[in-house]
Amino acid sequence: MPQQVAVITGAGAGIGRATARTLARAGCDVALLGRNRDRLNDAAAELRELTVRTHIVCADVADAAAVEQAAEEIEEKLGPITLWINCAGATVTGQVAALEADEIRRATEVTYLGTVNGTRAALTRMRRRGHGTIVNLDRLASLRPPPLQAVENGARAAVRAFSESIRPEILHDGDRIHIALVHLPAINTPRFSWTRNHTGKRLKPMGPVYEPEIAAEAICRAAFGRERDIWVGLSGVRNWALSTFLPGLSDRWLSGKGYAKQLEKTPVDGSEPDDLYETVPGAYAAHGRFDMVTRKAMPFLLTSRHAQLATVTGLMGIVLLALRRKKLKTDKSFW
Repeated sequence: MPQQVAVITGAGAGIGRATARTLARAGCDVALLGRNRDRLNDAAAELRELTVRTHIVCADVADAAAVEQAAEEIEEKLGPITLWINCAGATVTGQVAALEADEIRRATEVTYLGTVNGTRAALTRMRRRGHGTIVNLDRLASLRPPPLQAVENGARAAVRAFSESIRPEILHDGDRIHIALVHLPAINTPRFSWTRNHTGKRLKPMGPVYEPEIAAEAICRAAFGRERDIWVGLSGVRNWALSTFLPGLSDRWLSGKGYAKQLEKTPVDGSEPDDLYETVPGAYAAHGRFDMVTRKAMPFLLTSRHAQLATVTGLMGIVLLALRRKKLKTDKSFW
């Protein structure tokens, strides 16, 4: 098998950094794309200890031309790109009425258009060879999209719809290019320390919190196992059922508890640095400040194959129940 060349956006910290390590351990050459050169250099130094080739590119994923140029540079340095992982994102937290239009636009450009730009750059090159894998990130379905996160919820929903729309386009053209979606719960990354925050309180993750290495493992499984979708943990299944069948109750619960679940009691004055427009300096790596409350064990990874099996099993159960009821009616009419 030829050497795998993986591109990871948002590779300087958080999920991108953890994914870079996991792919390097699997023997992939890794291109690290992000805005903070110091953190990219630190990440590349870690990977070189694993005897793989690395290349760093400083670029803003919201800039389509810069992403295209980065892809060209990576192929010149490392060879044909076989994996592209879109981990970059940025957001602004607060009630929508308190947000500036430019903040919403910028967050959407980084998270949604950044994924679109990365996917387009990868597709352009993978189609020359007819194969490759692209992994995009989605938020695990929760008890209705939580308040204060409307901007990111909207961007991730757009990423999901975008990814699902281009799958039939690829099938139509006969390419063996795989598009995977990884649906993630709360992950312990530095983003809670550098998200633009209009709430007046320090941010904290909502729901079960997992380490970035778990997200990286799910991403690699999606890439190498050619999984269509992977949901990390079972909480999303429960919450999906509640939000589908009891939407009003979900809204009322979130209106009362959704704020407290996302905010610490520690106040902030709003002048803290954030990464919405410029990168935040500092020696950030994969982990955030919530190591003491994270779940360390690998959760159940629900794949699209599990979902298909559950659907088939449910349909068979419905058919068997209908046949049984029909038989009982027939027996009664006979007597």
